[in-house]
Amino acid sequence: MRYWLVMPAAGAGQRFGAELPKQYAPLEGRTVIEWALAPFIADPRCTRTVVAVAAADQHWAAVSARLGARAGGGAPPQVSSVTGGAHRSLSVRAALASLDGVAGAQDWVLVHDAARPCLAAADLERLLDGLATHPLGGLLAAPAADTLKRARPGAVAEVDATLERVGLWRALTPQMFRYGRLCAALDAAHAGGRFPTDDAQALEWQGAHPALVAASAANIKITGTADLALAAAILRAQRAEAGGPA
Repeated sequence: MRYWLVMPAAGAGQRFGAELPKQYAPLEGRTVIEWALAPFIADPRCTRTVVAVAAADQHWAAVSARLGARAGGGAPPQVSSVTGGAHRSLSVRAALASLDGVAGAQDWVLVHDAARPCLAAADLERLLDGLATHPLGGLLAAPAADTLKRARPGAVAEVDATLERVGLWRALTPQMFRYGRLCAALDAAHAGGRFPTDDAQALEWQGAHPALVAASAANIKITGTADLALAAAILRAQRAEAGGPA
């Protein structure tokens, strides 16, 4: 099989608490986004990668050059960029638009967050194998393990109720959908003035039921600077498990 990869990376990461956007934060000798891209650049089934960056982005060019250097010089193979939008879903749609006329309606597209540097190779395989013949697609997700509390409205956070966690999952990425269906779902959402927080939600709004593929909770999303230390530990553990330097 082959697939296309789209990576929204136009966010400023206001909650991150640092001068650099979180996708460009240094992590184990690279940047967060370089780790996020690595599994796909190494995968020959990934036909092309499109990264959506902010119009005023001052960091992607350096990342792109390093990717090219690792590939032997020049531009990184099959990695291009487009200008993203003010919302994640607008960035995803801009990247998808760049594949118009190249990707077929039934082709698979994977969407992966630039701030998720710890995707395990086994989870990527589980997603691709599990959904290879699925008519729609789905997403990596982790069943909720913690007790969940709903807060009462107000300035001070107080418990309103404890939620039943059975059947609740944490949505992760990559998310994997047919190119035509994903484009149509995002167009419909945007036409209605709605901006889904992930790609599956756009399909859900159309009455679809994306598949959930169980994955490791170690596929964390960098939100604050403290997450970098956890991500570094996860990456070291993954390298050690694969037989590389810890």
